[in-house]
Amino acid sequence: MRGALLVAGTSSDAGKSVLVAGLCRWLARRGVRVAPFKAQNMSNNSAVTPEGGEIGRAQAMQAAACWLVPSVRFNPVLLKPGADHSSQVVVLGEAVGHATALSYRERRTALHDVVLSTLDGLRAEFDVVVCEGAGSPAEVNLRAGDIANLGLARAANLPVLVVGDIDRGGVLAHLFGTLAILDPADQALISAFVVNKFRGDATLLGPGLRRLTELTGRPVLGVLPWHPDLWLEAEDSLSYAADGVVGRPTPPVGAQWLRVAVVRLPRISNATDVEALACEPGVSVRFVTDPSRLPDADLVVLPGTKSTVDDLRWLRDRGLDHALATHVRAGRPLLAICGGYQMLARTITDDVESAAGTVPGLGLLDLDVTFARTKTLARPAGTALGEPVTGYEIHHGVVTRRGDQPPLVDVDGEPEGALTGPIAATHWHGLLDNDAFRRALLTWAADHAGRHGFTPAPDTRVADLRDAQLDLLADLVADHLDTDAVTRLVEHGAPALPTLSVQRQVQ
Repeated sequence: MRGALLVAGTSSDAGKSVLVAGLCRWLARRGVRVAPFKAQNMSNNSAVTPEGGEIGRAQAMQAAACWLVPSVRFNPVLLKPGADHSSQVVVLGEAVGHATALSYRERRTALHDVVLSTLDGLRAEFDVVVCEGAGSPAEVNLRAGDIANLGLARAANLPVLVVGDIDRGGVLAHLFGTLAILDPADQALISAFVVNKFRGDATLLGPGLRRLTELTGRPVLGVLPWHPDLWLEAEDSLSYAADGVVGRPTPPVGAQWLRVAVVRLPRISNATDVEALACEPGVSVRFVTDPSRLPDADLVVLPGTKSTVDDLRWLRDRGLDHALATHVRAGRPLLAICGGYQMLARTITDDVESAAGTVPGLGLLDLDVTFARTKTLARPAGTALGEPVTGYEIHHGVVTRRGDQPPLVDVDGEPEGALTGPIAATHWHGLLDNDAFRRALLTWAADHAGRHGFTPAPDTRVADLRDAQLDLLADLVADHLDTDAVTRLVEHGAPALPTLSVQRQVQ
């Protein structure tokens, strides 16, 4: 089998990322050399590749589905929103500046060449490349210069599967409308539909799916069911509702639960860090935005952010700064990660992200932070709480003065982060994925919270749970999709298809 296809969606979070991952693992299990590709991603959930570049975390997950190490080639353009109207632009893993929506349009011609040459290289190396679109191809206001959806499909002659989330309602209209609003040349590449997250008896959908095919001339290749175990590695923070529970909490091993409140910052980054906590029996993890939610929490997590100073201002405006200080003064544990760690400093000097100059931090740690123009991207290793650990770093802020508080992580004798009283803090993402360290941290947190009846499970392995989820996705693809039809699309491209009679030309 040789070829490629593009998975587009009726909206963000329609299921593109998980369908691509499922197709990748399904193909890999059949012995096909397969790679993922997302030309342009907009997300603050990112990962560091072995070559020291930065890509969307979803593409790192899809690489794992292919049994590949992550590479900047799998996501050549990454946009990281740091403010309401601008994003940091990362090209082939390296930050190259910031752009607004309008100024980014001027960059897309050059980026178009980067995207196509990268895809061409992958297609030459692998049997199959499964591409993921961005947002929705129905955003015809963005069609000119598009490099992620039908602009990519047209340039690379890719057949397109469109997936819609039935859990949101109106999926048939969304699928039909996505096709109908496109011009005829784009319509010609829309080859089939997939319905995602169906609950119940799929035969009840039969009349609607047949009508959709009658109207469009496109088949529905399958209906993927909603599954309770598919929650790890969310593509972006939209997948976590404000004040929403993370994962599927299971009963504790000991006599007590440990309640974790994660502050859902407006520009939260790498929200997936806390998923490892939610994998643990007896650990209830919830995103919160209101200070009234903190007094009931045993452990509070202040996560990463793409804009430390702006989110610190939001924290103060919400009164969460006082709630955090009260929590710590009571001796209850606080875990701060990356931007959250920087917020705990006495001062933050930022002439890079916010251009705010020097501002006061929360003052919960005796240190000062200064933002460097060059971003730190690393995959370090060390020791924390007596356990070997690995992680990854993505940040502009660096500690320029630290007091005498002991570090959380020791990296060959060099201190990283802080562990003082009820506060544990680090720049490292992925630290909680280290199973032995996570158990030690939960024991530390339960002791500080007075939850002496909480016992960490001895056998939770987050890496195995993530891999099992990829196998589950592949099983759902094999069991619920017409995989023969998918194979034909990959090998032969889009078949001759009709143009909708209701098509309206969009200039």
